[in-house]
Amino acid sequence: MARRLGFGCLRLVDRGPIDAARAAGIGLFDTARAYGNEALLEGLEDVEIVSKVGLRREGASWIPDGRARAILEDAAETARALGRAPDVLLLHAPDARVPLATSVRALGECVERGLAKAVGLSNVTLRQLDEAQAITPIAAVQVALGAHDDVAARGGLVGACGARGIPVLGYAPLGGPRRASRTLGDRVLRAQATRLDASTVAVLLAYLMAVHPTVVPLFGSAQPAHVAEAARAVDLELDEEALAALDARYRGLGRLRAPRHTAPSGAEVILLMGLAGAGKSRLAERLGGARLNRDTLGGTLKKVNRALAELLAAGERRVVLDNTYLTRAARAETVAVAREHGATVRCVHLATPLADAQVNVVLRMLERRGALLDPAALAIANKTDPNLLGPTTLFRMARDLEAPSLDEGFTSIEEVPFVREGSFGDGAATCVALDRALADPGALAGEGPVLAFGWREAFVDDGSLAARLTEHAGRPVEVGVCPHPGGPPRCWCRPPLPGLLVAFFLRHGVDPRRVRVLGDSPAHGLLARALGAHLVT
Repeated sequence: MARRLGFGCLRLVDRGPIDAARAAGIGLFDTARAYGNEALLEGLEDVEIVSKVGLRREGASWIPDGRARAILEDAAETARALGRAPDVLLLHAPDARVPLATSVRALGECVERGLAKAVGLSNVTLRQLDEAQAITPIAAVQVALGAHDDVAARGGLVGACGARGIPVLGYAPLGGPRRASRTLGDRVLRAQATRLDASTVAVLLAYLMAVHPTVVPLFGSAQPAHVAEAARAVDLELDEEALAALDARYRGLGRLRAPRHTAPSGAEVILLMGLAGAGKSRLAERLGGARLNRDTLGGTLKKVNRALAELLAAGERRVVLDNTYLTRAARAETVAVAREHGATVRCVHLATPLADAQVNVVLRMLERRGALLDPAALAIANKTDPNLLGPTTLFRMARDLEAPSLDEGFTSIEEVPFVREGSFGDGAATCVALDRALADPGALAGEGPVLAFGWREAFVDDGSLAARLTEHAGRPVEVGVCPHPGGPPRCWCRPPLPGLLVAFFLRHGVDPRRVRVLGDSPAHGLLARALGAHLVT
């Protein structure tokens, strides 16, 4: 496959750099509706133009907009600005608020309407690529790939694209404007550039093209001289000395280019993965062997992997790692380190549903702090105890989780279904959504203690609400209300999150199987099921 270099048009305000890129032999140009400069490429028929839609700029923030209507409107504007349909139209970024399938089908409709010749994706994972390819052919994938960005390589996306013949357009090869000077000043990169009598830019770009034949680095600059120098990378051949040095310097990229394995040593690495609150710590204790956890080590996964290498080099026969390992990229370095030391890697996936993980996180907070922490206290606590985390962090974990696959290098994968162990007690109780309790005091009747729960922003508990409900019910009623502001929840006490009910169960020694939950929304049904209680509609 012929090596190619692309030219990125972000931040360009005039045609000069584009003409310089064409003169240097660059034949692929990347722009986007959000850049506001697609018209600079108008009239170019002899080059390949890639543009992106589904993103808008609000102040300093980029906001994905994956709605079908927005994509079709953007595509029409792109075609008008270019004076023709782009050769490839990419979804700029997945929109968490819109199913990816909706956005991908809209891209397909753009082709049907003549607004694009082919379509692709940008800023996606391998899982998202698989989902999109099941709907429509994908002609290109664009991701950050370079000196500071190797997630797409470690996560298997680049390799998968190569196997499927999909070009990978790697943007920010130097790390973007803020990191470019640090990249170009790198000692290893400069040493190889001097030895090969080439610029550091050309050496880095040539290396990225050597990582995998499908990689097309996207270089951008407003300086014509810099463009001409970068274009030399297409014809620059890196010798084995240069490749070995750069493989060692950029390990995530180097392992994709030249995987390194040794003869089997008989050692076993067991990688436990799953959401926070999935029960990894308890399982790790039962498995025995040397245990590595970044929270107890007080560092990052890099520190864990260094410790793993040291243990295996010292002859340790079994090492258990209990970290979240939610993505392929997070797992890749661990697998690579193990295989370099001749160890097999067994993956154990604790497939704990999000609702059960939420209950476990709340239980851990109550166990360690004795109460539900408000958002400010929770943010402070998380700095010293990463296991005390907020709801949005757990939501993000669930969204990012990529199921393990044997092609990552595992010798086996075991999925462990969640089973809740133990109980809060053996008592019975009744829990009633607050609005329902106020509208129908009869709902407060039942066996055991009673909790009326809900969310009332800026609520001040002076006891009057509990007194009123107690009077109506003719029996004591506790009130649990989340008083925190709206928006994404930053506390665990806002229903249907389980904090108020879990604290109530612990306080009264309640058996969830003997609890009646009287809710007023489908979300309360999810809450009851997660707790093992009975929903009464």
